[in-house]
Amino acid sequence: MDIVTRYSDRVAILELTGRFDKNTAPPIVTWLEQAAATTPAHILVNLAGVNFVDSTALAALVRGLKQCQQRGGELYLCGLQRQVYMIFEMTRLSKAFSIFVDEDHAIRALTN
Repeated sequence: MDIVTRYSDRVAILELTGRFDKNTAPPIVTWLEQAAATTPAHILVNLAGVNFVDSTALAALVRGLKQCQQRGGELYLCGLQRQVYMIFEMTRLSKAFSIFVDEDHAIRALTN
């Protein structure tokens, strides 16, 4: 798993590449907790390079979403590959998250 973090305007961006599973989740959970500590917390997770997610990854994202919302912010997702998006659909998490095609669209939605 490759992890790249950066900021655009008031949005913390987490870009992931590889498998997002129980073995790779701990540093991502830590980063999400730290990024969600700001008020309002605006986080974008770019999953364009992720080809697999498991239940631990989904739980980490849900936890991050809740932490952001508690601080008046939001956690958006973007760039989901088809097989990853299908997991979000099957678990109905596609209804809980705002999912965008790419970073540009997500950042515009978060900063407006």
